[in-house]
Amino acid sequence: MARLLPVLTSLLLATSPLAAQGQETGSPPPQADEHAGMDHGSMDHSQMDMSGMDLSAPGMKGMDHSAHAMPASTVSDEPGNAPPPPVPVDFPAQRFFAPYRMAASRAAMVKEMTFKTFALQVDQLEFRTGKGGDGFGWEGQAWYGGDIDRIVLASEGEGTFGERAERIELGAYWRHALDPWFNLQLGMRQDFRPDPQRTYALVGIEGLAPYWFELQGQLLVSNKGDIHARGKAGYTQRITQSLVVEPEAEVDFAFQDVPALNVGAGFERLELGARLRYERNRSLAPYVGVNWERKLGGTAELARRAGEGVSGVSAVFGVRAML
Repeated sequence: MARLLPVLTSLLLATSPLAAQGQETGSPPPQADEHAGMDHGSMDHSQMDMSGMDLSAPGMKGMDHSAHAMPASTVSDEPGNAPPPPVPVDFPAQRFFAPYRMAASRAAMVKEMTFKTFALQVDQLEFRTGKGGDGFGWEGQAWYGGDIDRIVLASEGEGTFGERAERIELGAYWRHALDPWFNLQLGMRQDFRPDPQRTYALVGIEGLAPYWFELQGQLLVSNKGDIHARGKAGYTQRITQSLVVEPEAEVDFAFQDVPALNVGAGFERLELGARLRYERNRSLAPYVGVNWERKLGGTAELARRAGEGVSGVSAVFGVRAML
């Protein structure tokens, strides 16, 4: 009998209305108030985190929350007008090393960054074919120096196979960097063709203009006193990692008539070309293209009187090399 009493008591509690209500609502049966004996007056509620509490809930209405209000921010979004800090003029390493040792170290570093090197660049070495016959053309330069000053030896020319070259030019000049984009040219140019030969003093500027246009302008004064000018413009457009198209233009201008060279005053020659280059190996890149040349103004009139053509177009096949 004594063993059955606990079992009967459990069955009565399980079937009571309060227990069934707790099972239906999912809440535990009522229990004794465990906090009835706690003293809430001694608790400090000022440190409570109320950021996640819903103050609009019915149970929170009527409560004074002013004691828990956050202080107003003193940080302003308006930019200030305080002067910038002074630019440092000292070297932090001098706090640990003697100034003379740091000066010697900086001088050695600058010396290591200064370089002198030699380079050879052949921009055009090509075979030309057209109605006027098969010919050739070249343009390139070699230089020695650093990133600020260089000595440059440049040459260009053209001609027809089986005949004397129409144009042979050799220039030597000092190139000085004016800024990261443009260089000054000072030197001379010797024209071996056409006859008679001429020697020119040369001053020019070359560089990279906005939108990556390569520009060059030269002013030349010959040993006979005649003055000429030349301008070049080119643009390199990469189609793929290996294919590059390069259109370019060149124009010559004479400030006076030079009958000995069959040159009239004004614009004397215009040359336009476009070349598609395959740069799988940039040290030696083959290309194909088209080249158009025309004599202008008084120079064209002198050529007509001599029975020469004033314009011609040709297909070109060549290589570009860098050493």
